[in-house]
Amino acid sequence: MNCLQNWPAPVVRVQTLSDSGMQMIPETYVQKPCNRPSLSLASNPCHAQIPVIDLEKLFSGNPTTLSLLHTACSEWGFFQVVNHGVSHRLMAEALDVWRKFFHLPVEAKQAYANSPTDYEGYGSRLGVEANAKLDWSDYYFLNYLPLSQRNLNKWPGFPSSCRKLTAEYNEALVKVCAKLMKILSENLGLEENHIQKAFGGKENGACMRISFYPKCPQPDLTLGLSPHSDPGGITLLFADDHVEGLQVRKDHNWVTVKPIPNAFIVNLGDQMQVISNGKYRSIEHRVIANSTTERVSLAFFYNPKDDMTIAPAQKLISDSNLALYPPMTFREYRSFMRTKGPSGKSQVESLKSLP
Repeated sequence: MNCLQNWPAPVVRVQTLSDSGMQMIPETYVQKPCNRPSLSLASNPCHAQIPVIDLEKLFSGNPTTLSLLHTACSEWGFFQVVNHGVSHRLMAEALDVWRKFFHLPVEAKQAYANSPTDYEGYGSRLGVEANAKLDWSDYYFLNYLPLSQRNLNKWPGFPSSCRKLTAEYNEALVKVCAKLMKILSENLGLEENHIQKAFGGKENGACMRISFYPKCPQPDLTLGLSPHSDPGGITLLFADDHVEGLQVRKDHNWVTVKPIPNAFIVNLGDQMQVISNGKYRSIEHRVIANSTTERVSLAFFYNPKDDMTIAPAQKLISDSNLALYPPMTFREYRSFMRTKGPSGKSQVESLKSLP
């Protein structure tokens, strides 16, 4: 319980609020009218969808698929991948075991409560601003790479298979990400190991956020996850496919992603936009709430090592194409973003204002 006392206000689990049967959400979860799903930018009026990439064809060098990937990265910053080689059974078991964790008695989950100084563990809010608007979700955050940051004691011991399944799932996704790094590098005209080397080689970072979005009595007033771009490298998301939640900003609209069964939703993080000098895009996204169905998602973040300096690739810079972003370690970037706060756009754009 000491961890709970480190937050600026009493921590209330959103799942507890949902299970209480309340008909009106607390004011702290009510978004400003301009940010609410019903009043913000129109949601997908043209029924556009993020591209779908067949990884078997991609890894075999299919030129059409390589071109589609480049379009996805430069225009959307998001795509779904199929035929990725990860066991569908492992994916289903990983999602199921985390759903079971969130349905454990609250006392069992509180044993893993996180703190604002170390987000690893079971949480319900981000940041320490006392009067901040909160998201309608609970989460569990854990570190995976580098090995020096992996602490299995901070991973749930219940259900009993959680640690084993999570490790197997993460290891499978590391392999997919490593392959994607090569393709993304080559598609930019770089050496195939450029991005992986920039991330720290075999010492790159990786972490996971498992999100639980309980049913919400007033989904038109709140958000499951506020708009943001991911600060790291690439994100692989696997979520319930029977309920929609993720929305991606495309031009001036919010596009609701329709998840394909057994597919991963991939998005590029801010560091990919920096390395590509803006050729690839890190796009703002959010999660909407739902009044009838809970939703569970597993987000795997493949990132640079904290002390790696990330900068635009020299090969992509010229007299007519100047560097858009200053060199900065991944740790420095995350610190910079915390001081900037929400910007209403992809956070990496804020770097352009630096000397």
